[in-house]
Amino acid sequence: MIEYSPFWETLKKSNESTYTLINKHHISSSTLDKLRKNKPLTTTTINDLCRILNCNIEDIARYTSSSTDQKL
Repeated sequence: MIEYSPFWETLKKSNESTYTLINKHHISSSTLDKLRKNKPLTTTTINDLCRILNCNIEDIARYTSSSTDQKL
């Protein structure tokens, strides 16, 4: 499962907030909701977040195995 808890820690350490992400950088509130609920995001969105927060991808997301993962 891809989860986005690193994003929230990175956001806290940055000069940005959910307000600035929405109003200054035009990140939608639905994208922030997906981050809160660990729902899928596009790589374009992850790229945008990395650029805005000046961070690496591992500062946004991490993979953890889960028994609820889809079978391959």
